[in-house]
Amino acid sequence: MRIAVTIFLTDETVAPVRLARELEQRGYAGLYLPEHTHIPVERTTPYPVGGELPREYGRTLDPFVALGQAAAVTERLGLGTGITLVAQHDPVALAKQIATLDHLSGGRFTLGLGYGWNVEEAADHGVTWRTRRELVRDRVRLMQALWAREPTAYKGEFASVRASHAHPKPVPGPRGPVTGPRTLVGGAAGPKLFAHIAEYADGWLPIGGRGLTESLPVLRTAWTDAGRDPAALQIVPYAVLPTPGKLAHYAELGIEEVVLQLPSAGEAEVLRVLDGYAPLL
Repeated sequence: MRIAVTIFLTDETVAPVRLARELEQRGYAGLYLPEHTHIPVERTTPYPVGGELPREYGRTLDPFVALGQAAAVTERLGLGTGITLVAQHDPVALAKQIATLDHLSGGRFTLGLGYGWNVEEAADHGVTWRTRRELVRDRVRLMQALWAREPTAYKGEFASVRASHAHPKPVPGPRGPVTGPRTLVGGAAGPKLFAHIAEYADGWLPIGGRGLTESLPVLRTAWTDAGRDPAALQIVPYAVLPTPGKLAHYAELGIEEVVLQLPSAGEAEVLRVLDGYAPLL
């Protein structure tokens, strides 16, 4: 099983270059970074896990800039987002960012994407909350059209693009209905999420990894009903606090990669946790 990590990198934590070098030297499979552009002070949206919103949410580094630094100082380390808030981006510009990072890293990028939880943050980007899932779907499809090997147009309800010359291209080739980098969708289990995964992604990024025994058969049914290859579905439990038993359970479910949570902390604390995770590698 491949062991990757995620962390809220901020202006107060270990630096991306230092962390990326340590991860590659220690044999970790990848580094996934979250995204928040800002956290409005006047916020009524509750923190999804309860309690006060941690300080790091309002100090998060831009994931693409930080991953670009990580790519420049490593050769094998996977690079991913967990997650990109696609609804908060211009999809044409985002497609260029993603393709450039994947190209320059030699195909090491994973696009973890999601729909978000902070209504006020999304509203400042002009997002209408009730239609955000359909907006994300349209924007992903638009990006995939720009990543196609030949000029391809896309016209959707919320986003459109003309057939265009758009280079560089992401390294991975087309597979089924998906074009571009490895694409994983985050979110809570449900029929709408699973339908979107089967339509335009390579798999699921379940936060915390709970309840997979019950939810995976449902996702696999939606996947095969959409005509996708059962062997191609990828499940990557995300932001996991590991135990040997939990990882053994994932292995029994056929999961080949897991993303462990690191503390949003300085270099000494992060390296201490990495040392603690080392026996799991």
